[in-house]
Amino acid sequence: MNKKYNGFNLPWILTIVVITSIISALTTGVIVYNNNKLSPKIGYNDLANDPELNQFLEVYANILSEYYEDIDKSALLEKAIAGMLNYLGDDYTTYLDDNSTSDLMEQLAGEYEGIGVSINNADKSISKVYDDTPASKAGLQAGDIIIGFNNQDVTNMPASDIVSLIKESKDAFSLKINRNGEVLTTTLQIAKIISPSIDYYLVENTSIGYLYISTFSKTLETQVKKAITELETQGMTSLIIDLRDDTGGYLDAAQNVASIFIEKGKTIYSLNYKENITKYVDKTSEKKEYPIVILLNKNSASASEILASALKESYGATIVGETSFGKGKVQQTMELESGSMVKYTSAYWLTPNGNCIDKIGIVPDYPISNEQTTDEEGNIIEVIDKQLEKAIELLTNE
Repeated sequence: MNKKYNGFNLPWILTIVVITSIISALTTGVIVYNNNKLSPKIGYNDLANDPELNQFLEVYANILSEYYEDIDKSALLEKAIAGMLNYLGDDYTTYLDDNSTSDLMEQLAGEYEGIGVSINNADKSISKVYDDTPASKAGLQAGDIIIGFNNQDVTNMPASDIVSLIKESKDAFSLKINRNGEVLTTTLQIAKIISPSIDYYLVENTSIGYLYISTFSKTLETQVKKAITELETQGMTSLIIDLRDDTGGYLDAAQNVASIFIEKGKTIYSLNYKENITKYVDKTSEKKEYPIVILLNKNSASASEILASALKESYGATIVGETSFGKGKVQQTMELESGSMVKYTSAYWLTPNGNCIDKIGIVPDYPISNEQTTDEEGNIIEVIDKQLEKAIELLTNE
């Protein structure tokens, strides 16, 4: 620190620290210093001569020195950052506290440490065992009820506490389970597990593959490649990609999944940053040639729409369902020292044909809504998936 600011007096150093805290909200998370520059267009000298910013610093300094109660400087600056973001009036530019940040990052990480089961909150039974995990290798089954952990009775313990015991165990531990009245004990150890972001199968009595994507996590490409390989081994000759209710995730994940199917050199999307357009094309040698139908609904957004438009315009896929949400903006994220996060819009994204779908959405080739049956009180008791039926019909007739 002393070396970097050699020759500056103390007030100037304090000013720089404050300025940096504010400007960090508007950067991309990785600041590249170039000739003392904060960004390609703004440097420390520019900020030092900015009268509006100096006015802010004057108010900040007077609050710290004159306010009648003690001030939490970190909290004060975080409120200032949140205020700047709110001023922009963009629905996707926001400040996330540390808890919200943690939840978002865990969801998008695509992996976690555990044994690979889902546990029912009501009775502590295992509702699902995921393949190739410590739980599946130990022989745990859906329906097993967890009654003990390391000789500790957990029958009266909330399911969330049992999950915490498992996740916090760095060494091997034992689980006692009740399987249809028989008490069994098994030894396990947590491992890093890919969070399932997909579901897939071959449609019964057809050669049509079905792939559902729930979120665009960091591990999505690996999961999709594994699924496609398995489906092709089973004889798949066409594919349904279900993006309904998928609200997005990482831009890179959408680009990487599109690259599995699209021919090298074809456009996946473009970014429009202040009228400067950068095109992103497929650089991989991998491609597919079988027919694809994509399912969308009004909740399909962001990365879902990027993948859908890329496959439609650069691959020739057909879209069935409802007009998508229409989120045509891209956000950058930046984690602050407090554990909170700044998320702000940095560009519009465009389809391969150069269209902006923001607040418009992607219109399906076959607009179809599902049918519902309700009881006397209006509660949904059955959903007839007419969208999936249409997708199967289209691929059956290929």
